[in-house]
Amino acid sequence: MSKGKNYNKKNNSNQEEKKIKVEERIEEERWKEEQLEKDGKIMLNTNEKKHKIQLLSIIGEIEGHDVLGNNIKSTKYEHILPMLAAIEDSKDIHGVLLLLNTMGGDVEAGLAIAEMISSLSKPTVSLVLGGSHSIGVPIAVSSKYSFIVPTGTMVIHPVRLNGLVIGAQPTYDYFKQMQDRIITFVSKHCNISKKRLETLMMQTGMLTKDVGTILVGKEAVEEGLIDEVGGINKAISKLHEMIENA
Repeated sequence: MSKGKNYNKKNNSNQEEKKIKVEERIEEERWKEEQLEKDGKIMLNTNEKKHKIQLLSIIGEIEGHDVLGNNIKSTKYEHILPMLAAIEDSKDIHGVLLLLNTMGGDVEAGLAIAEMISSLSKPTVSLVLGGSHSIGVPIAVSSKYSFIVPTGTMVIHPVRLNGLVIGAQPTYDYFKQMQDRIITFVSKHCNISKKRLETLMMQTGMLTKDVGTILVGKEAVEEGLIDEVGGINKAISKLHEMIENA
């Protein structure tokens, strides 16, 4: 076989390899887009440190056993819990970044997500964007380090059901027990005391026709709920630092 034919054969082989790589990249990007649209997750793996960071978003209303309508943005706990288990099991994932903009939702589901995040052995960082209200508070503090943007809000209020007055003693006792679980979890995973958290929950005059407290940006840091005020740049930088020191 002549040198010219060898060259053409090699050149064709190289072009075929390049074509395959391009197709693989396109397929990977398509898969990422599908994952982002379906579950709000994506892998951050093009950084210069070569760290593979799993990004998860907690948005809208946290859905429990009842399925919410199609026109409602929601985070489904039956999706998030298996994802977190897979993250813990994977040797290829080095850290987790949580983005939160949630109004709260199902208390049991939200607390289950918070417990799963807090028990991960990998470095975790949360970033409150917009808001992390109600049961979103335990999720925000469940990471090993937390950030909130200057305009981010956290709403702390007692556990209740659709704003209805609780008339039966057993129902009241159940809600009180649930509230104690939340208070214990939050105080354990950040720098606020149970007493102070209960005070913020029962504060009057801030929420219209309700009790509770709204903390904005640095106020959440000053109260000890969140570690630091900052945006995505600080959150990712901190996570890289934690991965390197793990």
